[in-house]
Amino acid sequence: MRKLKERWGITSNIQLSIIFIVFAITGSASAWLSKPLCYLLGITKDDLGMWFMPVRLLLIFPIYQVLLVFIGFIFGQFSFFWAFEKKMLKRLGLGFLFRA
Repeated sequence: MRKLKERWGITSNIQLSIIFIVFAITGSASAWLSKPLCYLLGITKDDLGMWFMPVRLLLIFPIYQVLLVFIGFIFGQFSFFWAFEKKMLKRLGLGFLFRA
């Protein structure tokens, strides 16, 4: 845990615990929210067959990104998750979203 705290620039175990909790809540919430979103968009397993899961995963990705920052804000860790988000999106080739 010490290496992870150094890598993320975290000083306390409480902050590390909060960050883990935010990741857990965000992952569960984004997966849970993707079901009604698929229903709302008319995306069903009957229509897409084996493509349903990849399409649903593509829907989960943007939901996860937004929820991560939002839930991080609620838990008082906005600056950590905003920096984490920008770094992750830059690695995925979406860094142009943050250029001024």
